[in-house]
Amino acid sequence: MSMVETATATQAASVFAALGDPTRLALVSRLTAGRPLSITGLTRGLDVTRQAVAKHLAVLEGANIVSHERQGRETRFALNAAAITGARAYLDQVAAEWDDALLRLRNFVDGQA
Repeated sequence: MSMVETATATQAASVFAALGDPTRLALVSRLTAGRPLSITGLTRGLDVTRQAVAKHLAVLEGANIVSHERQGRETRFALNAAAITGARAYLDQVAAEWDDALLRLRNFVDGQA
């Protein structure tokens, strides 16, 4: 595996790990509307505390899935769609490699019959 492939796999793994929690998925879903939200806005309707949401946002920010910007007294969080797109591209690449491997196996088995 090349350094670029390793870096891509590492970035994708970071995204997948961060999205592996239902609360974080819910936060990402809320941010897909396209407008930045404060912790208060993100917490509304969830059965978690603001402190818990702040910790989840820190994990998402560490994986580069969200970013924050200070606006007056509030901090607003926005989705970084590029991180999700990169992880999806990685999955597409893995799926294509599996498809190729299955095709080679099928051709091998068909050739053996």
